[in-house]
Amino acid sequence: MTAIKHALQRDIFTPNDERLLSIVNVCKAGKKKRNCFLCATVTTERPVQVNVVKVKKSDKGDFYKRQTAWALRDLAVVDAKDAVKENPEFDLHFDKVYKWVASSTVEKNTFISCIWKLNQRYLRKKIDFINVSSQLLEESIPSGENQSVAGGDEEAVDEYQELNAREEQDIEIMMEGCEYAISNAEAFAEKLSRELQVLDGANIQSIMASEKQVNILMKLLDEALKEVDQIELKLSSYEEMLQSVKEQMDQISESNHLIHLSNTNNVKLLSEIEFLVNHMDLAKGHIKALQEGDLTSSRGIEACTNAADALLQCMNVALRPGHDMLHAVKQQQQRFSDLREQFARRLASHLNSVFVQQGHDQSSTLAQHSAELTLPNHHPFHRDLLRYAKLMEWLKNTDYGKYEGLTKNYMDYLSRLYEREIKDFFEVAKIKMTGTTREGKKFGLHGSSGKLTGSTSSLNKLSVQSSGNRRSQSSSLLDMGNMSASDLDVADRTKFDKIFEQVLSELEPLCLAEQDFISKFFKLQQHQSISGTTTNEAEEMDGGTLSRSYTSGVPQTVSSEKDMIRQMMTKIFRCIEPELNNLIALGDKIDSFNSLYMLVKMSHHVWTAQNVDPASFLSTTLGNVLVTVKRNFDKCISNQMKQMDEVKISKKSKVGILPFVAEFEEFAALAESIFKNAERRGDLDKAYIKLIRAVFISVEKVANESQKTPRDVVMMENFHHIFATLSRLKISCLEAEKKEAKQKYTDHLQSYVIYSLGQPLEKLNHFFEGVEARVAQGIREEEVSYQLAFNKQELRKVIKEYPGKEVKKGLDNLYKKVDKHLCEEENLLQVVWHSMQDEFIRQYKHFEGLIARCYPGSGITMEFTIQDILDYCSSIAQSH
Repeated sequence: MTAIKHALQRDIFTPNDERLLSIVNVCKAGKKKRNCFLCATVTTERPVQVNVVKVKKSDKGDFYKRQTAWALRDLAVVDAKDAVKENPEFDLHFDKVYKWVASSTVEKNTFISCIWKLNQRYLRKKIDFINVSSQLLEESIPSGENQSVAGGDEEAVDEYQELNAREEQDIEIMMEGCEYAISNAEAFAEKLSRELQVLDGANIQSIMASEKQVNILMKLLDEALKEVDQIELKLSSYEEMLQSVKEQMDQISESNHLIHLSNTNNVKLLSEIEFLVNHMDLAKGHIKALQEGDLTSSRGIEACTNAADALLQCMNVALRPGHDMLHAVKQQQQRFSDLREQFARRLASHLNSVFVQQGHDQSSTLAQHSAELTLPNHHPFHRDLLRYAKLMEWLKNTDYGKYEGLTKNYMDYLSRLYEREIKDFFEVAKIKMTGTTREGKKFGLHGSSGKLTGSTSSLNKLSVQSSGNRRSQSSSLLDMGNMSASDLDVADRTKFDKIFEQVLSELEPLCLAEQDFISKFFKLQQHQSISGTTTNEAEEMDGGTLSRSYTSGVPQTVSSEKDMIRQMMTKIFRCIEPELNNLIALGDKIDSFNSLYMLVKMSHHVWTAQNVDPASFLSTTLGNVLVTVKRNFDKCISNQMKQMDEVKISKKSKVGILPFVAEFEEFAALAESIFKNAERRGDLDKAYIKLIRAVFISVEKVANESQKTPRDVVMMENFHHIFATLSRLKISCLEAEKKEAKQKYTDHLQSYVIYSLGQPLEKLNHFFEGVEARVAQGIREEEVSYQLAFNKQELRKVIKEYPGKEVKKGLDNLYKKVDKHLCEEENLLQVVWHSMQDEFIRQYKHFEGLIARCYPGSGITMEFTIQDILDYCSSIAQSH
């Protein structure tokens, strides 16, 4: 191993200015045994770089080559695998883990020991050694003068110091003066010794000469000490003279301090007195306003407001420590409390009187609005009360009990007033909807409460009476049962729409104005919540308490002020929702199609209210009513579908356009006019899908059950009508159904034409069907004429049975039969007749082609031509 180490040093590391410190013979773990050497090296130049180099023998010769080198600073972990047992395996963690197996455990331990020393010396212990024997590391710890990393020559490198430029220059000068130094070293050394002796003598003489200077210096120091003593004596005398002056100055300073302290105390006392006088003194005018001020005039209200604010400022002044112990302060605070209590009672009593008077005054104006669909205007009342808004805020901050009592009284008085006004308003709306009060009773409208108590029989009677002439033609065909939607004309529905819109338009500003007034008058924020514990809104306010709790007389907000506004509005306008529901029920009884108008109008008003405030009373109430309207709309759709399921057809008359198909057309046209640019278009689209599928199913059902009218005619006419309706209205969500209706119409038209044309030339059809059957069995076309049943003689016999006169007669009978099958409303007779003409010509050409192919050269032709067919068809159509 030593020879290999010298060879590697010589051939690989010396040319690179590196010294080899340790070597280990290894091979990779788990692979084919290909030996190589791991070498620990350091550079000879500073700064020193430490590397781990992998060296292997060349495949082409016996020399070694450098394969891979890693910097020792990149080594993270050295894993010896086992610290107790001898194990030649070890791992080195560089950028990845390299697993090695050493040729012997001794070489492995020597190499790891060297790595540990280099780590201690150059890397400051950055490498982790795991599974390494502590004894091995302790033996490697350097100590004393023998401290070494990799041998003595490493110490020699550290102890060597280069000569600086001046030292090199001096040596050169000395060498130049002694040229023989190189040839005669003894003479050179002797000369140096003599010069050294001369220098030593000069040093001794210099030391002896400096002794005299030292003596002189000591003498000067003694004289300086004497001078210092004299100065200290003079300073002591001066200090005794100034001692008496110092005592007098101390007495003067203490006297000045006491004078200053007295002045400071006087200024502070004056400041405290001025503070109490300025902040706790209420003007006599304010006191008089609080005790006797006029609460009916604007000037008196303003004076009371200013006095109340001044009183509140005096009561809320932040007293300094100790003020509350003064007897005068206590007296003044008690006086303020008495004034506050007295004025709060007077204010609450006056406002309660105003609330009561407003109820009486407003009731007198109800008669003016009884015949008009308008609600009384509360703006003057709000305007008068808003003069007291600042006083209400003062009352809220100073005496919340009375403020809460006023709130309860306001809700009680106003709820009764609004209930009378709103019920009368809805009574007028119901009368206008039904025409007259007498007619309104037919709908079950009794009394002022607006309750609907009409029986099912009266509803059915109304529906039958209002159906009009439009259903008279189809009444004999269908037994529709109890009808869910009356057939009032467009004018009546437009009238209902305007009345319903006016009702909502009157209610909306009324609620918004009242909500705005409550917010301003009772000083409740509409758009900012006050922190607190939220209570259940379902708690009834009839008990007279808002959601408040008290701690030491100070109100704590339990729910937000926004919730309080909504609770007050719910109490005041508690009759709006039931009255709206009653009105909606009446409109639905009059005509179930009114639910379309109500859905659009209500959706628009809900959308408008939610844009203003999604959580407001108006938004919540209209949202609840919208649910009822949507339920009625769904019920209207369901009833129409139910009528389709229960439809029955007459067995004695032709079907024609089914009533529910016409009703769908009416519904779609009405809905499109109502829902134009509406917010809830999606609800209508869903209803369209349900209805059109039900129409398709019911048309097929009626067609299958029809005995008088062929199935294809029922399908063709009704699906043509559906297609025409959808094409005219251009309903985007029913594009697929429109295409389906067109396809069904086309298919059944073709089917009806083919079925009908099989009869005029029945024997000719049967003959050529037999010819085609023989050809299909494999007989060649030109050999068909040799078949006994289909020879030329038989063909001539069949053709003679259909001369032009017979064909025209058959077509005329066919026209009459088609005319009998088709209804007049859809006007499809000419379309069907034209399709039959085309189909007859197609059959004629088909027969001519079979004759030409199966009976070539026979000269057999039909006894009528295509031109004859066109003339027959035209003549028949004109004659009818």
